[in-house]
Amino acid sequence: MKRKTKKRRVRENKKRYGTSISEHPEIASLRLEEGHWEGDTVVGKRAGKESVAFSLLEKKTETYLAFRIPGTTSEAVMNLMNELHDEYDEHFPQIFKTITVDNGSEFADFAKVEKWGTKAFFAHPYTAWERPQNERHNGLFRAFVPKGASIESFSPEYILSAADELNGRPHKKLGYRTPEELFDEFLDSVYAAEGCGSIAQDGSQRLPS
Repeated sequence: MKRKTKKRRVRENKKRYGTSISEHPEIASLRLEEGHWEGDTVVGKRAGKESVAFSLLEKKTETYLAFRIPGTTSEAVMNLMNELHDEYDEHFPQIFKTITVDNGSEFADFAKVEKWGTKAFFAHPYTAWERPQNERHNGLFRAFVPKGASIESFSPEYILSAADELNGRPHKKLGYRTPEELFDEFLDSVYAAEGCGSIAQDGSQRLPS
């Protein structure tokens, strides 16, 4: 006798901050090309009433970025995104083709990234499984920042280095290569297309300047 599988129920967003994940292009889910990301915030001791970590996960290379931001506000998230845009400049829409985030209030202004050529998508409420890779890596990140610990007790540099540590681990699904290596190659291809050398040759994160 076959077991009945419980169908996952999707709640529609009461607040629409932008394009629904239902309109997500298939190419962004198949991990056939680089440049498709999932984003989220990781809260600490006071559930977002203090500094949190903002994370981004590139789906094909499994590259994980994490940054400490002042709190779960749309202003804090967009300040970080503006810094990332300044870092990659005209290459930003090639590196960040799509970004899928949840429907939390901290992403209320996230659709503004579309002015840079990046497409933003918003998951349904209470559906972490719609961003599975980012959720899994947030779990791995907890080895460095345990649940219940105040993120304010960890420096911005420590948050960056924790993500770098994850990116330096070989993955079986990546042919035992590291996310760092694969993301480096991706950046090289983006910059080489215009005759530029790649930044971040060691694959490590940098604090946005």
